[in-house]
Amino acid sequence: MPDTFILRIETETPKVITAAQMRAARALAGIDQKRLAEMAGVSVPTIQRMEASEGVVRGVVDTLTKVIQALDIAGVELIGENDAGGRGVRLKK
Repeated sequence: MPDTFILRIETETPKVITAAQMRAARALAGIDQKRLAEMAGVSVPTIQRMEASEGVVRGVVDTLTKVIQALDIAGVELIGENDAGGRGVRLKK
């Protein structure tokens, strides 16, 4: 009987951001939609669509990742739903 090998692939759970968090994060960082779009390498209409959505922002994972990374670089930390007090944003320490 041959040996059996199990390959386990760990994948990082993608972060989730709501439209309200995105608007608040931008305001906290003091950047407008155009600047966020430039920082994330996406178009201004993409940022506008994301911020106009209801609840959790839906879109291409790569685009969401770029926006979240841009906000991180801008010094904003996303607070998840399971953190004390629920979803939000804050400046990084």
